[in-house]
Order: sequence, then C-alpha cells, then structure tokens
Amino acid sequence: MRFLRISCVALAAAFAAFGQAQSDPVKVTSPDGQIEFRMFLAPQEVSSEYWRLAYQISFRGKPLMDTSYMGLNFRDQPVLGVNLGLVTSKTQAVDETYTTPAGKSKSVRDHYNLLTAEYMQNGTLGRRLTMEVRAYDDGIAFRYDIPWSNPLQDIFLENDSTQFRFAQDADAYPLILRNYQTNYEDQYNRITLSGIHPDDLIGLPFLVEQPGVGWAAITEANIDDFSGMYLHHLEGRAMEAALSPRLDDATLAVTGHAPMNSPWRVVLIGSEPGRLMESDIVASLNPPPAISDTSWIKPGKSAWNGWSGGARDTATIKRYIDFAADSKLQYVLIDSGWAAPGAEGMPADLTKTVPTTDMPEILRYAKSKNIGVWLWAHWTSVQRQMEEAFAVFEKWGVSGVKIDGMNRDDQWMVDFYHRVAKTAAAHRLMVDFDGAYKPDGLNRTWPNVLTRSAVMGSEYSKWGARVTPDHDVMLAFTRGLAGPMDYGPGGFKNVTAAEFEPREERPMVLGTRAHQLALYVVFESPLQMVSDAPEAYKGQADFDFIKTVPASWDQTRVVSAQVGEFVAVARRSGAEWFLGGITNRDGREIEVPLEFLGSGEFAAEIYSDSGVERRRVGAGDRLKVSLAAGGGFAVRFVPVK
Repeated sequence: MRFLRISCVALAAAFAAFGQAQSDPVKVTSPDGQIEFRMFLAPQEVSSEYWRLAYQISFRGKPLMDTSYMGLNFRDQPVLGVNLGLVTSKTQAVDETYTTPAGKSKSVRDHYNLLTAEYMQNGTLGRRLTMEVRAYDDGIAFRYDIPWSNPLQDIFLENDSTQFRFAQDADAYPLILRNYQTNYEDQYNRITLSGIHPDDLIGLPFLVEQPGVGWAAITEANIDDFSGMYLHHLEGRAMEAALSPRLDDATLAVTGHAPMNSPWRVVLIGSEPGRLMESDIVASLNPPPAISDTSWIKPGKSAWNGWSGGARDTATIKRYIDFAADSKLQYVLIDSGWAAPGAEGMPADLTKTVPTTDMPEILRYAKSKNIGVWLWAHWTSVQRQMEEAFAVFEKWGVSGVKIDGMNRDDQWMVDFYHRVAKTAAAHRLMVDFDGAYKPDGLNRTWPNVLTRSAVMGSEYSKWGARVTPDHDVMLAFTRGLAGPMDYGPGGFKNVTAAEFEPREERPMVLGTRAHQLALYVVFESPLQMVSDAPEAYKGQADFDFIKTVPASWDQTRVVSAQVGEFVAVARRSGAEWFLGGITNRDGREIEVPLEFLGSGEFAAEIYSDSGVERRRVGAGDRLKVSLAAGGGFAVRFVPVK
C-alpha cells in the first residue's frame, strides 16, 4: 500500500516536469478496445499536501475526459478521495444477455470489462473505499462502494465532489433548472462548456460534443437509498457533481449506515450522437428483475381524457373507452378529478370516487371492450394510502397508476419511488411517474414501471408555444438518453407559429401532422399516450399509423441524426420495422439508407408532409423525404411474403 504526502516545492516541480503527476494507476478498456478509463492518484493543486483520486477517459486513442478528481464529502471528515493508498485491484470480463418485457430492445447484451480497485485512507486504521468501474463499448460507468469500517459506520454525506473535466471546450446542451425541487420540465439549451454560469443547476442527462473525438453524455443509474445527482460548472471545461439535499437537513444529501453504494456515474460515449441513443447502459447498471412473473406487464397505447379537455364523468370516459376499442388501443387513462376529496386538510381519497364517476361501471364496460384502465393519482394520496389504495385498485381490476407531482429526487423521495414500484408489483399494477426525476433504469429491476415524464411534453402546448419542433428534436439527443419518456404525442390540431394560440380545450400543436406521427417512433415509451380528443382523429387517414405503431420494441437503430437539426430512428417489432424522422423549424430534404431492413422485400406505407404513399423497398434502397418546416415522416415496413 502506498501513501503520498509531498512538499509544495516538490509538487510544483512535479507539475513543471510532468504536467500532471500520477501514482498507483489502474485502467480498464472496453471490450472493443476503443474506450480506456485510467484511475490514479494525482496532486489536485500546488498548495495541497495530499494527492487525490482522479480519472481520465480516452476514446479511440484521443483524450475525451482530462484529469477529473473524485471523492465523497462527509460531515466533519476529510474528503473520501484524498490521501488514499491502493490496496488491490482486479479486472474481469462480463458478457451476459437478458430480456425485457418492454423497452427499446427485447434482448439486451450486457457486455463490459469490470475494474474493482480497493483503497485505504490514512494508513491501516483509516477509512476504506472500493471503486467499481465498468467499461462498455458505448460508455463508462463507475460508482463508490463504502464498506463498513471503524472510522465510517454511520454515514452523513454532504455531497459528491466527482468532476467531469472534458478535454475540449465545446458545445454543450444543458437543462438549466431553478432548484432541486424540479420536475425536469423545461427546454434544453446550447452553449459552450465555459459559458455555463457557475450558479446554474444542470439536470441530467448532460450532452457534450468533443470535436474530432466524439460525443459524451453524463447521467446516472441505479439511484437507490441515495439522492439524485446534478451538475455545476466548476471552471473552464470542468463540471462537478451536486446532490439533491434532504428536506429535513439541507446540509446533508444522504444519511444511513455502511456498507453503502453510490449510484453509477455514467458517461455515454460514441462517435456519433445516434450511438448514445441506442445505448442500454443505464438499464443494464440496475439489478435484475425483482418480479418473476411479468406476463401481466403489457406495454401499449392509451387514450387520455386529460390533455384535450375531456371530462371525468362516466359517460365521457365510456366514450374514450369506445374510441380506444375502435382504434385498437390497449388502455384508457383517467386523469385527475375521479377520486373523492379527502377529509379536511387531507389529500384525495383513492379508495372512493366522486359521484359523477361510477368506477365499477367504467371498469365493467372497459373489460367488455378488452380495454385496460389507468388511474391518475397525486403522490401525497399514494404516500398516505399506498397499500390500501393499491389493494383496492387490484380488486377493481385497474391496469396501472400514473403518479404525479413529486418534483424531487432527494433521498426520501427516491425511496418513495422504490416503495411504489415494489408495492404496485405486489398488486399487479403498472406505473407511470409524472412530475418525476429522470429515469435511472429502475424499470429493469421493476419492469412494471413502464415510463415516466421528466420532460416538457405536449401538455405544455395548452399554456404557451414552448413545445416546438426544435424542442422535440433536442429531446431525442438529451432527455431521451436516460430512458422511457411519457411525452404525450398525437396532437392533430397542427399549426404554424403564426397560427398558434394557447388554449385548454382542443390544444394546438406546433409542427406538422407527420411530425406528430414520427414521435411515436422517435420517443421511446412502453406506455404511449394518444393525446387528442377522439373527434380529432375521426376520418383522418394519418391516424392509421398511430393505430398500428407498437409501444415496445425488439430492436432500435438510429439511422440519421444531427443534434438540434433532425433525427431518424428505426425500430423493429417482430418482422415489421417502423421509421420515424423529425426536423426542427427548418425544412429540409434527407435521404435515409434502409440497410436496417435486412433481407427481403417490404411494403412501405409512408406518411410524410406531402401525404400518404405506398411502395415496395428493400435494404439496398434509400428513402428520399422532403420535410416541411417543423415536419417529419413516419413509415411502416411490412415484409412481402
């Protein structure tokens, strides 16, 4: 074991002679050898007497992440990351495959090389730290494992001081949030790394370009008994982690007892942004499913009586059930207003309904039409009545619950998500989190958690013109990297910016009809809303695409993409392929190669800004499409027998 303590003079000489001195280096490379992660001890600054744990990442032989310091800040203790000595390290190769009941890939290859490095702080009586690092072909993930030791039994963690120091100052795409009590519902920005204000709170995922090297996006996975991570601009090219504070003590982020694991800190990496969109790393970093029988977990599309101003009375809900059945949808979501008011000062009572909502009759009618029912609930009601309400929902025959309004990811609230997932699974209920924090792969362990919002989606069209085609394109490269996204596509009142006006009833949407169709392919969500009122779709030929497009996939390929400009995504379900492409405010012509189709001939049903067209195509063809401003295209490919 080696510990380092050097004088300021020696340290200055080390900087002068070697640029950045290193000690105890360990490394791991991705299975394809393109990504390398190096971890070592290095002097943080000339005035420091201690060296600190740090890492670097290279991609295809070029620096992607410069020396970035690591560590955890505990109350009344030195940073767990300084004055460490490497005790032991080992690497191993892992290559496994698992299947999912819903998502962007039915079969997922979990292939990585693992580095495990154990450190001791301040000699043999000091605190211990184990670093786990996984190197995938499409990214790096690492986490802090804190074992029990005499100096560290009770945990009072103030913050995570992990840094992400990019090799170049270049374009970044931050989601700037007002504070830690957030629903992630805002627009992403484009700015250089060095131009981000140090007071800005950055939500994840955080996308950054490194010209001549590749693309990277920072996010996290497997948040469990911990708080969510954000980023602050440290200086220049460097970002630093920040943890959501506890509500009962804002000076702390995490409390508990050793042993404890941090969530995985994830850096998605690719030569093109589309490679990041295809990645399954976030899900793979979570534990295997805790549910043995997943036969009742069924992805699908849902009519929704909330976005378009539908009432909650029994007759209206039956009309939505009829629409869902006629349109070959699988579900109806009944939005807020169905549950009876609670006692004075208490949230709504989820075990009772308002007089105008006859839930037994609604559920009987839905069952007769083979339509499942989802119910909206505010999280405060769920917290108060979770076991009781979920048991009632199971007895009623409810398919799932959409839980809204959390707007936090502190340690307590993260635990709430896990309790919901577990309790819902026990009652065979699927879950959609609204007013939520970003996905972290929870849906792998609890596959009954189909989706979540954490996005400024179509609902915001009721209140202003912030949900634009530019915003939609950007979501594919940012929020979409984290996991399933309940955006709520399908608005059929399509207008230009000059025609747009916000309204609660029958909201308008910016962009073309074909743009809205394409969102069902571009945005992944095993529960997809069909947001507009039933009358909006009556007699509309474009609606045929929404009827046939699946909500879950066997395979996903990004076939053409330019960040902030346009994106085209192909997804396979069984033998059929679906292709969706959208552009920003600019019209353009694009040519999409169809190699993803594989062998054979396909009947292509093409919905574009020019109308509906049918033709036969094969893998050797290229699809030329003209997109209007704010436009898009959607294609269904059916094998020709």
